Amino acid sequence: MAVLLKRLLQSARHPAASGRPTGRREASLGTDPGAVVRVRFAPSPTGFLHLGGLRTALYNYIFAKKHQGSFILRLEDTDQTRLVPGAVENIEDMLEWAGIPPDESPRRGGPVGPYQQSQRLELYARATEALLESGAAYPCFCSPQRLELLKKEALRNHQTPRYDNRCRNLSQGQVAQKLAQGPKPAIRFRLEGEAPAFQDLVYGWNRHEVANVEGDPVILKSDGFPTYHLACVVDDHHMGISHVLRGSEWLVSTSKHLLLYQALGWQPPHFAHLPLLLNRDGSKLSKRQGDIFLEHFAAADFLPDALLDIITNCGSGFAENQMGRTLPELITQFDLTRVTCHSALLDLEKLPEFNRLLEGPDTSFTQDMLNSKLKKVSEGLEGTKHSTVMRVLRVALSGQLQGPPVAEMMVSLGMREVRERIQKVLSS
Repeated sequence: MAVLLKRLLQSARHPAASGRPTGRREASLGTDPGAVVRVRFAPSPTGFLHLGGLRTALYNYIFAKKHQGSFILRLEDTDQTRLVPGAVENIEDMLEWAGIPPDESPRRGGPVGPYQQSQRLELYARATEALLESGAAYPCFCSPQRLELLKKEALRNHQTPRYDNRCRNLSQGQVAQKLAQGPKPAIRFRLEGEAPAFQDLVYGWNRHEVANVEGDPVILKSDGFPTYHLACVVDDHHMGISHVLRGSEWLVSTSKHLLLYQALGWQPPHFAHLPLLLNRDGSKLSKRQGDIFLEHFAAADFLPDALLDIITNCGSGFAENQMGRTLPELITQFDLTRVTCHSALLDLEKLPEFNRLLEGPDTSFTQDMLNSKLKKVSEGLEGTKHSTVMRVLRVALSGQLQGPPVAEMMVSLGMREVRERIQKVLSS
């Protein structure tokens, strides 16, 4: 951190000196047939390994083994205030119990270690220094109290909280003065220009204009520890990760990560965002739910192969879902192009109300009528929120997590096209 502070004093940071090209930028994610496949499972040891984490780890393991690649365990332990004692050991213990041990890990070692982020701080400091030199990053001196006030003001006005970029245009003199007066600053990444489009291997083409909806994110905290956005980019680059298979909650952040790759002059990996395992009410599995931890199943004498078979049948990626497959069979049958988020669609398809809706002629419904009927359809799915149903339908119809209302899309497309798109997802 001391080196970074010296660097702040050596040169002014002007917005025009970002060092990043302007104009349309597309992130090419074409597959190189000769490339070595390296994937990583990167949990945070803020809790023990549960079913959702096991599923993400399993898909990474299967993908690596299918392509004669390497499966890496990396522990993202930069949030030191939330670490759970024993979680580091538990995560690797449970992967070994499940029969999907990593090829490289904190315990096993490997050529690109260490494999805990708290032991890789020098790498993050060097990347941050490079971003500061190019003007792609800047020091932020805002206090936690000011940031909290910004958040409360935004919520009071029914707006999404965001940083107002107050420190973005500080002069060299102002930076030097603040460094002499106060505590060490955090470092923020400058979000500028058009976000790059990218082809997600599950969700298709995506672009999220993060600069229009977010403030500049912190990438290095004042204690010298990185945030997730910087750490995952730096580690994936230095570990030679070829494919990032992670939960779909990170899909919206990928454009931000691609901007970091561009600013650092690095080639990004391929991205595949996996639909999440959900509770019956559509909510995400939580580490606070004690009955979903793997140690619970191990203590109850569950067979690891049976558990792996069950969680793959709760997802997709195989020609057909069937019980009783062994791990070698899962590896042989896995096809990333078959991973979809269509499990909720299968439930919808069973509802007579939903089928009657799809069978109606194109001119029979207005947008208001469709909204009313879609709400009735959602009520027929016990334990599933209406918002979850709409999100699933939006992805099926447009391939996007965000966009126009579902009813509006259905009116625009017509029921015939709606039926064809839903059937295409269900048959994939």
